[in-house]
Amino acid sequence: MGNAGDEDSKRSRRAVAPAAAKQDLSGIGPALAPAMTGTLLSRIFDWLRSGVGPRLLAAVLLFSSIVTLMLTALQLYLDYHREVGLIDTRLDEIGRSSTGSLGESLWNLDQNQLKLQLEGILRLPDIRAAEVREIADRPNPIRVAVGEKGTRSAVTRDYPLNYSVQGTARPIGVLHVEATLSEVYQQLLNRALIILASQAAKTFLVSLFIIYMFHLLVTRHLVAIAEFVSKYSLARPPPPLQLERRPPSDPDELDKVIDAFNAMCANLGRAYGELREANANLERDLKIRRRAEEDARASEQRFRDYAETASDWFWETGPDHLFTYISERVGAFGMDRAALIGKRRSDGAFDRDAEPEKWRAHNATLERHEPFRKFEYRGRDTAGRVRHFSVNGHPVFDADGAFMGYRGSATDLTVQHETQERLRQSQKMDAIGQLTGGVAHDFNNVLTVITGTIEIVQEGLADKPEFAAIAQLIDDAAARGAEITSQLLTFARRQPLEPREIDVNALVVETAKLLKPILGEHIEIVTRLADDAWFAMADPSQLSSAIVNLAVNARDAMPGGGRLTLETANRDLNGASGAGDGDVMHGAFVMVAVTDTGHGIPADIRERVFEPFFTTKGVGRGTGLGLSMVYGFVRQTGGTVAIESEEGHGTVMRLFLPRSEGEAPDRTAPVQALAAARGHETILVVEDDPLVQGYVIAQLGTLGYRTLAAGDGAAALALVDQGAKFDLLFTDIIMPGGMNGRELADAVRIRRPGVRVLYTSGYTDDTVVHEGHLDPGVALLGKPYRKSELSQKIREVLAGEPPA
Repeated sequence: MGNAGDEDSKRSRRAVAPAAAKQDLSGIGPALAPAMTGTLLSRIFDWLRSGVGPRLLAAVLLFSSIVTLMLTALQLYLDYHREVGLIDTRLDEIGRSSTGSLGESLWNLDQNQLKLQLEGILRLPDIRAAEVREIADRPNPIRVAVGEKGTRSAVTRDYPLNYSVQGTARPIGVLHVEATLSEVYQQLLNRALIILASQAAKTFLVSLFIIYMFHLLVTRHLVAIAEFVSKYSLARPPPPLQLERRPPSDPDELDKVIDAFNAMCANLGRAYGELREANANLERDLKIRRRAEEDARASEQRFRDYAETASDWFWETGPDHLFTYISERVGAFGMDRAALIGKRRSDGAFDRDAEPEKWRAHNATLERHEPFRKFEYRGRDTAGRVRHFSVNGHPVFDADGAFMGYRGSATDLTVQHETQERLRQSQKMDAIGQLTGGVAHDFNNVLTVITGTIEIVQEGLADKPEFAAIAQLIDDAAARGAEITSQLLTFARRQPLEPREIDVNALVVETAKLLKPILGEHIEIVTRLADDAWFAMADPSQLSSAIVNLAVNARDAMPGGGRLTLETANRDLNGASGAGDGDVMHGAFVMVAVTDTGHGIPADIRERVFEPFFTTKGVGRGTGLGLSMVYGFVRQTGGTVAIESEEGHGTVMRLFLPRSEGEAPDRTAPVQALAAARGHETILVVEDDPLVQGYVIAQLGTLGYRTLAAGDGAAALALVDQGAKFDLLFTDIIMPGGMNGRELADAVRIRRPGVRVLYTSGYTDDTVVHEGHLDPGVALLGKPYRKSELSQKIREVLAGEPPA
């Protein structure tokens, strides 16, 4: 329909244009038409160059046209990808839903059924052709096709058709499906024409209105001002200038210009008298100048005295910008004063090649002989340390105005820059931690429902292995998601830890045994354990995971093989700062170092390696959370991390863990497999997420419990005040409505002293966790959790001692 409309409009334009042309040229003759067209174009170009208004109109039209074309192109690009995505999704759905039935029909040699099924596929939007070809070693194998194949603007897919014989899938044919993009292109073309036409009309009308208002308010008055200035005579000054217009309620810019110009004219009359007075004062000024020269000599001596005692240092350069003088104070900042004399500032700059634009602008300022302030650059002192300088300079001219050079001062900003960089890095890591923690909270709610419901699906598919395998894939993916969110929470320092006294040497030895199959035979593992290593206060499982993460990163840095060294030692830190933050550490720590002989970490990314999702590995080879988890775990434990790396010479990662004051580490009993424990008690479930709430209520019902449900703290308290009976409060920690889970539990305990409480959350803030540890007497079930974990935790809380 859109094409037909375009054709009709073209035909109507072709029919009307000749008649209009005949009317316009009647009495003149066709021979004059080219000359008139050229004259008209010439007048248009002359008009566009004649004033500010036409140029403003042309600029608005050009800019609006560019913006319209860019936005239209972007919209068409997005629409095209959306339409193509829909077609790809439809083809994928055909592959998932049709290959089984088509394979069965092809096996039974039922060509009529095959054709009916292919015609059903052909009726789907954008599907142009479908064909089934039999793979058979016999004459005239079956081939059923519907629709018409095309050669352009098509998307094709081939799906193998299999049939299971005695448990073995045998390929018996191929399903070929072809979708057309012609309708997509036509829709995009129609949409582009509509957008361009509407935007062109709007832009043209708005531009005309702008040029009219600009002429009415500005340009005609500028012409009047120009005429007044051109006719102004100082000998016979005319009356003050007045514009012919209705003045606004408050003076605007034109009024201020007119007032300023009239004031300038009045000042010209007074200038003659001031000039005569200036000549009379010239002799007096000469005397003052001689006195000023004497003061200048004294001032120069004072300057040199100040220069040698000031906290900054002073300098002078000649016309060629080479240093001619540098005060001796520069030596206090590790600079060689004698070596700088006779050189330019840029000769000792460390960042001249890294920031060429900055230096080009600075050199241009020097060549224009203009003053400058706070020009910052980096250099090296005599010890090779990078230093930050801030320079102020002012040009110096002699009595005849000839340029003599610059004088100025310089300040060492190294300490300030290092402090600001540590603060910036600390703030960045804290902000990333808050963001990742919030994302993990919402993701854990979703994973709670997925991991729970997939268990139900697996139970129902126990006798269907082909679907049970799919369910297991979903379960594995959910477990991987839970692992990633756990790493996010560890980085954000929101993962509840279970720190205890541990023998670091024993843990490193056990972890080294696990690493051998992980790293492979081409990696040699060496341990260097301090005989007198202190016990550390840390979560052993998290520490073991941190060592494994560092070892895997080391393996990836040694693709051709190498040596991995695990080392322990005792360290007393006094003012050391770790990577990724500006915190200064003091006290006794147990060091665990992981050293590799790999390619090392480039200096330009060394400060970013602990950021979540930052990775230098290829796509699909890592989440970028390994080092983030290590950083978050160590910082939450109360320690710090240090990196030492050089390209081509390997990397050393040092973990500093707080020393334990105990004499012997605790031994933990082996973990027993969880079993679903049943009960008959009543549980009050408080959960703001409807999906999680429905899942919990369903799971508790299958375990034999009775449940009451509330969506927030206020609704839960209302049930309590109404006399609802329950044995356990099972509440989320982070909820809307101004009341979190801890506040709800406190309010319920006031009404029901001794009530048992079980908390759950996918993101533990400072409500029940402080300094990374659960508050005493608090029971927490972290999201996501499975049915067995839920039942076991509920039985533990119900069987435990009631709270005070």
